[in-house]
Amino acid sequence: MKQDPINILREHDLKHTKQRVRVLEEIALDPFAISQPELEKKLGKEIDRVTLYRILNIYEDKGILHRIMDLNGTANYAICSSACTEHHHHDEHVHFNCTSCSKIYCLEVNVPRIKMPGGFTASSVTSTAYGICEKCNVKSVVQN
Repeated sequence: MKQDPINILREHDLKHTKQRVRVLEEIALDPFAISQPELEKKLGKEIDRVTLYRILNIYEDKGILHRIMDLNGTANYAICSSACTEHHHHDEHVHFNCTSCSKIYCLEVNVPRIKMPGGFTASSVTSTAYGICEKCNVKSVVQN
């Protein structure tokens, strides 16, 4: 995490409770998005399911996290760039969903601009690429 969790919470006018800080710390550990079930496993009994769900929703509403759906329809969460603001996610980049390990990565590749037809207003645009991530490609080469 580039920024201290407590500073992130202060910037978004949120109290820095132990649970909120832990969730941010845990999400920032890996370079890929994490699902709520994975977070529950990692946090163990520190935070119950309902509290975690509320924290994730608050973070998404405040523009701290963005949600990405995986191949199974499970919501995964990643920390937003500084371009995200309350209720307006501008983290419009390509997500990469590895079909081997199921990890989802936020890539520093912009989503192409789409011209919307008359009467349509897009609030956000997403793009997901599917394939084999760098780590799984390396494993594949080593095994062969």
